[in-house]
Amino acid sequence: MSTYTQLLYHIIFSTMNRKCSLLEKRQEDLFKYIWGIIRNKKCHLYRINGMEDHIHIATDIRPAIALSDFVKDIKVASHDWIKREKIFPHFEAWQKGYATFTFSYRDKDGLINYIRDQKEHHKKTTYKEELKKLLVEWGVEFDEKYLL
Repeated sequence: MSTYTQLLYHIIFSTMNRKCSLLEKRQEDLFKYIWGIIRNKKCHLYRINGMEDHIHIATDIRPAIALSDFVKDIKVASHDWIKREKIFPHFEAWQKGYATFTFSYRDKDGLINYIRDQKEHHKKTTYKEELKKLLVEWGVEFDEKYLL
């Protein structure tokens, strides 16, 4: 028998100390690079987008891959690539940790649209406000001091 899954994740992580170092003019290059990492893991990227200080990813993850390893691999490889290519001169590192939420496949289009509309969304709200709202909405306990 085969294994069948549909595991849709919304992954969010930020730059160290939320520093606005992911300049918009080169973000698309970063997103394509991360897409390659995800594709090489035989996972499907539904949408990636972000701002100068954080990234949102909608993806599935194969059951053989641990979520924490998946995020770590993306962060390590993209960090190395950013440093090697020197596309974001003020980028220091990714912040430790991440936030992730699971979605029903039926809600995929809403998640994709939410991530697509990040630039518009952040005209009204900060990253910290967004993250706090998501954590509360999904019932995730958190300590305010770690939201920096």
